[in-house]
Amino acid sequence: MRGAVLTPDGVRAIDARLERAGLLDPAMEVAGEAVARAVQERWPTGRVVLLAGGGANGGDALVAARHLLAAGRSVTVLARPSTHPLTRLNRRRLRAVRGEVRPLTPASLNRAARGATVLVDGLLGTGFRPPLRDDLARVIGALNARDRGPDVLAIDLPSGLDATRADLPGEAVRADVTVTFIGPKPAQLFGDAAAHGETLIVTPLPVPAAWIEDVQVAARPDDAALGALLPVRTASAHKGTAGRVWIVGGDPGTVGAPALAGLGALRTGAGLVTVHSAADVPLVTPELMAQRHADLRAFLTASDVRPDAVALGMGLGPDAPALAREVLRWTVPTVLDADALQPELCGHGHDRCLWTPHPGEAARVLGVSTLEITRDPLAAARALQERLGGVVVLKGGPSVVARSGDLSVSTGGHPGMASAGMGDTLGGMLAALLAQGLPAWDAARVGVRLHARAGERAARTFGYGLGATDVAHEIGGAWADLRSAGPRP
Repeated sequence: MRGAVLTPDGVRAIDARLERAGLLDPAMEVAGEAVARAVQERWPTGRVVLLAGGGANGGDALVAARHLLAAGRSVTVLARPSTHPLTRLNRRRLRAVRGEVRPLTPASLNRAARGATVLVDGLLGTGFRPPLRDDLARVIGALNARDRGPDVLAIDLPSGLDATRADLPGEAVRADVTVTFIGPKPAQLFGDAAAHGETLIVTPLPVPAAWIEDVQVAARPDDAALGALLPVRTASAHKGTAGRVWIVGGDPGTVGAPALAGLGALRTGAGLVTVHSAADVPLVTPELMAQRHADLRAFLTASDVRPDAVALGMGLGPDAPALAREVLRWTVPTVLDADALQPELCGHGHDRCLWTPHPGEAARVLGVSTLEITRDPLAAARALQERLGGVVVLKGGPSVVARSGDLSVSTGGHPGMASAGMGDTLGGMLAALLAQGLPAWDAARVGVRLHARAGERAARTFGYGLGATDVAHEIGGAWADLRSAGPRP
């Protein structure tokens, strides 16, 4: 099963099609019922206060209130004036079953919140664009000022967030749980905005899959889909058929980077891994081979041997762009990382190469600030791919994979993975998958998730602070996890 990432434009397009088909009212009923169900499952007792805005989110809140009343819950509804036809209709329906609707003000919110178990935020949805109106800012401020008060469940998106942005545009609801519909929005995946909703529940709506595919800005493949892409060795496989990987990197003082890349490649199934460097690279495991070259560029230029895949740039230093241009001319599957991520290589990519920048490196390539990258990672990944060619992995939490016309978002991992060497290990993993025959697009999506899953497993053993080698040693278990999630080979 696959998921979708939607923007406000996509949501509006789906709503318009539902309205033309006469299905918008049933869809709102499903959404409101899902909100009520989430309340019942997480807060089965106590009074529920629902805040209904003037738009469709307010309609969802009113539907939820009606279902909660039918379940015997004590319900208080505070609402803003509305001109939305379905929201007005559901207000009448709520009153028909003796549900009371009161005006929403900061004062009425403070009174209603006393003794309540949960507040349901149905004020603003994905269509909101900053800035907040003063009256709404005061209401959200009052909601956030609660001290040991009721928990908060947000409908679709915590009010005050811009659905398209990863940063905080101003005051926004801090939600304990968010129930969103069809698929997450960028603000629920990236940056400080995502932290405003601790738990995200994605609820399907009765919408044709083709409508969603038409408007999704990115896909979110699940572990079953990715596990099905993992390479499978035959019984007659040997080290020469399992993939020959070269790691080109290392400079005095940064020799650990290519060693970690080599370890990542070995643990991801490459049959033969050799580090080519101008420095002495430590053998972090005896299976890793290393060759030191007095003139690395001369070696690459003269060599008539071609590996199945190359990972280049890890700790390589200022010679990286020239060496990268040489290797890119080979058109073998190539991963370019770290020092090989330079503006002068724009346009040199090919269909078999992978670029793996973190936000700082991405900013360098695009000539913008790192803040611009992190504010909208989807747009940044798309711009990087257009500039560099091939496939781009914009690393982060989550990472974005881009090829011409497609974006994929990979969630998971662990905060403890924010440490030196993680990207080097990932680069080696990606090279190993390329060497085993995966196309760059598949290798990128599988490799990023495999790395994240290994980090999740390492966190169980080592806790918060993780080293790159800790994660590398969990790649085998992560591989088994993805394989078990997908169909059996």
